[in-house]
Amino acid sequence: MGIKALGYVVIETTQPDKWDEFLTQVAGVMRAADAADGAAQYRIDEAPFRFRIEKSGRDWFQAAGYEVADAAALAALQQAVAAAGRPVAPLTAQEAGLRHVAAGFRTSDPAGNGLEFYYGRGSAAEPFVSPLGVPNFVTGNMGMGHAVLSAPNFDETIGFLRDVVGFHETDMPRFNLMGPDGPSMGFAFMHADNGRHHSIAVGEGPVPPSGAVHVMLEYPNLTEVGKAHDRMKALGYPESASLGRHVNDETVGFYVQTPGGFDLEIGCDSLVIDPANWQTTKHEAISIWGHEWAWQKAMKEAQANA
Repeated sequence: MGIKALGYVVIETTQPDKWDEFLTQVAGVMRAADAADGAAQYRIDEAPFRFRIEKSGRDWFQAAGYEVADAAALAALQQAVAAAGRPVAPLTAQEAGLRHVAAGFRTSDPAGNGLEFYYGRGSAAEPFVSPLGVPNFVTGNMGMGHAVLSAPNFDETIGFLRDVVGFHETDMPRFNLMGPDGPSMGFAFMHADNGRHHSIAVGEGPVPPSGAVHVMLEYPNLTEVGKAHDRMKALGYPESASLGRHVNDETVGFYVQTPGGFDLEIGCDSLVIDPANWQTTKHEAISIWGHEWAWQKAMKEAQANA
């Protein structure tokens, strides 16, 4: 039993038009035909969708959807999740059809973060074509990218994701984000059964009002990352972190706030690991260079004004 990759994310929104602008005109992803229930679908590769945007009365990251190998793996995982005391809601035939999967189920981790698991996903009939000329996104067997969530019951949540779901620890650091005299915060970067450094990560802290911390998409090169950075500025979307390079997964990129309130990490040149032989690391820094966060910038401005 294991997790293959992040397959899709489901997002509720009060601003479907704003999400359409953000995904197509900043991120450069392709809008597909709407789902049968009216949800907007967006593609980055041959998958029928990677972003499912549902019009709602709230702005909320509803779920990250992860793929497993087959029906037997799904059944075993569903049984394990239920035995761990987490709620299990099998996808109806209609819900599975909307996701283009053979079968799946919904649940949540001990912090309440929404998760879906599925197997048997089909491919789109039409080729992926970015409206802005992005040649491709880095996906394949590494999946869509990664999702980062948050949990006040950090150890319990990590134990569930590792021991019940089947993710593997990649990097398990504690960061002093407020400086050497401030409290440390635990992070867990966890990989699936593929070469992406992490397909899910969890930060120690309360679940944010948006329901997530960020989602990451990997672009083919720095030129495409730079173009997206220019589009972010031109359209006035808030930069959550400036360009930089991470220590652990080596990704070069930046963060932009989505219409849902969580961030999108737009990056390239990410480390590819050997998942079968990886030894867990505990890095002590977030970035090799760059990545000035919006809250750090605000603190500097406040100190200067004081």
